[in-house]
Amino acid sequence: MNQAKSTALYRQPNPVNRIILLGASNLTLSLPLVIQQIQHHCGGPSEVLVAAGHGRSYGQSSQVLIRELPSIIASGLWTELDAGEARPTYAFLTDIGNDILYGYLPHQILQWVTWCVEQLQKQSAYIVMTNLPIVSIESLSEWRYQLFRNLFYPSCQLSRNEAVERAKAVHQDLIELAAHKQFVLCEQKPEWMSADGIHYAYWKRHTLYQHICTHFCATRDQSGFAADKQSFSQHWQQRPRFAYKKVLGKEKHCLQPSGLLTDKTIVSLY
Repeated sequence: MNQAKSTALYRQPNPVNRIILLGASNLTLSLPLVIQQIQHHCGGPSEVLVAAGHGRSYGQSSQVLIRELPSIIASGLWTELDAGEARPTYAFLTDIGNDILYGYLPHQILQWVTWCVEQLQKQSAYIVMTNLPIVSIESLSEWRYQLFRNLFYPSCQLSRNEAVERAKAVHQDLIELAAHKQFVLCEQKPEWMSADGIHYAYWKRHTLYQHICTHFCATRDQSGFAADKQSFSQHWQQRPRFAYKKVLGKEKHCLQPSGLLTDKTIVSLY
């Protein structure tokens, strides 16, 4: 991205709120839709900080093909969040089950997610999180599990039973964490999921995100301006690029914010 374009993004009108998005493939594939659905309840234009990407891990660096990303907790998002102006903040956390198939134990995953929640609560963020789609995970047959494990997580050595037991443990851990930390935890419906049990069916995305983001409706009275003005579809005027990544081992950097949506919402991708 050239310097002129980056400078232009910083000159956008002042955002009315901040949206924090943490996740992996499901979030990455539906980013403008998720932002639009949250803004329907919380208003816009927004400052959006995202830590996502296919195969993203909450606690360890991850690699998909030739691209490597830092963990969500080690991303530059948190430094930017701490340095930002005070404004209403809304956070959505999803795709937490990836780390199971990277071989990490439930207590490690819980520590990483807890850390994220605590950082967000320091900013008085209203938090919505999706739990693992446990019904879909438990319903995976042995052959489907082996097929999708080898396709998406070729280094994983966990058996189906081991993966399911860890998923059940994380699922319960998140229920207890939500009760303790007082945030919204949304259970996922099996009919939303594709054949692999963890990724959303493409044609269900609008309906499911509409449902999930209704949990932000409790903030509508606080924002006072949101619903009727955010009824249009969000589209990229400029797609965001990662602030930091490695490609074939070579470090690449990009100034943030690097993305721009229809309503002049600015997006930083970490």
